[in-house]
Amino acid sequence: MSGAAAYRVETTSRLAQWRIEDLAAATYRKSDPFKIGLWNWHLSVEKSRTLIIRLYPEASTLTKENPPIASFMIKAISLAAGDRKCVVHPDVIDKQLKSSEDFVWTVEVPLSGKFIIDIEFLDIKTIPPDGGEPCSIWSGGLTCSQSNHRALALLGRMLSEGIQTDVTVNASDGSISAHRAILASRSPIIRSMFLHELKGKETAAIDISDMSVEACRALLNYMYGNVKEEEFFPHRLSLLHASDKYEISDLKDACHESLLEDIDTTNVLERLQNASVYHLPKLKSSCLLYLVKFGKIYDIRDEFRTFLQCADRKLVAEIFDQVLGAWKGF
Repeated sequence: MSGAAAYRVETTSRLAQWRIEDLAAATYRKSDPFKIGLWNWHLSVEKSRTLIIRLYPEASTLTKENPPIASFMIKAISLAAGDRKCVVHPDVIDKQLKSSEDFVWTVEVPLSGKFIIDIEFLDIKTIPPDGGEPCSIWSGGLTCSQSNHRALALLGRMLSEGIQTDVTVNASDGSISAHRAILASRSPIIRSMFLHELKGKETAAIDISDMSVEACRALLNYMYGNVKEEEFFPHRLSLLHASDKYEISDLKDACHESLLEDIDTTNVLERLQNASVYHLPKLKSSCLLYLVKFGKIYDIRDEFRTFLQCADRKLVAEIFDQVLGAWKGF
């Protein structure tokens, strides 16, 4: 085998083989790069008392930003003196590979003379550009994810640029043009409005007078799959109200989870009230825990007295049950 060929790895779409004629004692050898999937890869072998085999992607911007998550079978096949001996590594499943230290196989069985390192890639996954669960580059998962990401971006553009809009959403201080089909698909209440109240009208309008135009824009961007954190966060209570009013269950869940994250003395009573109104058990429990178990009720005594004068009787009873339970614990 010529000098150049000694470092070449033969490949198909998922299989790589490096044929090594001879590896002398105390020797290190690194293969030429070979392409599998989106990445260039290297194999290296180091022989001392044992044989150490490494597989890793070539250092690059792609590897740094989106390292492969590989599942593969690897084996070392000795062909010395016509006697075929095969050593197989247990299957590697969903292993993220960034550097030469991420997969290191120490082969304890002595191999000498001519041998082959054989790798069959069962799957390679990557994390989609918009985040989420890793998906296969071969099953169409990455393509589908990229397509979905692009489609959502285009839907957002349809809203922001007013492309082929056919309904006006009137907020308390402004209006936004939108699309009947999108709104109807996201809310059964709005779908019912189109089927009954607004049926047959060429220029339909929906009045959401209890929301500002900015909160309403955040609502629409959520419905179009294009909401940003900086617009969602300040309008969570308005969005919670809208999610309940228009039966957008995933938005209600998103608001619920977000409101759990930053409970403090300035907002706990308001959160507790909303938890009761919109039937959010986790938020109610967290607010009561914050007030009673952690004793923050003493930091806002005046506000708490005012709150009790206006709060629902059932909620007041729940609060005092928590207080009595806490006293029993002392």
